[in-house]
Amino acid sequence: MKVIVTIAAAAGFIALGACNQSATENKADAIEANAENAADVIEANASNVADAVTDNAANAAEATRNAGDNAADAVRNTGN
Repeated sequence: MKVIVTIAAAAGFIALGACNQSATENKADAIEANAENAADVIEANASNVADAVTDNAANAAEATRNAGDNAADAVRNTGN
């Protein structure tokens, strides 16, 4: 959603600025806006990947704790 808003805002600013600019300047602005939008997408994807890795690591740690607890309970329940 954030990326869509950024793209829409950039397009709006480009359209407003295009009124008094040369074709060369318009083209340069469009290139710059496209690069900015691509960078925003890359950052959003990196954030999503980092969140997923963090979640997976937390899940693995929790599973390890649970396995340890279960193994300890099994030993306690056998009376050995």
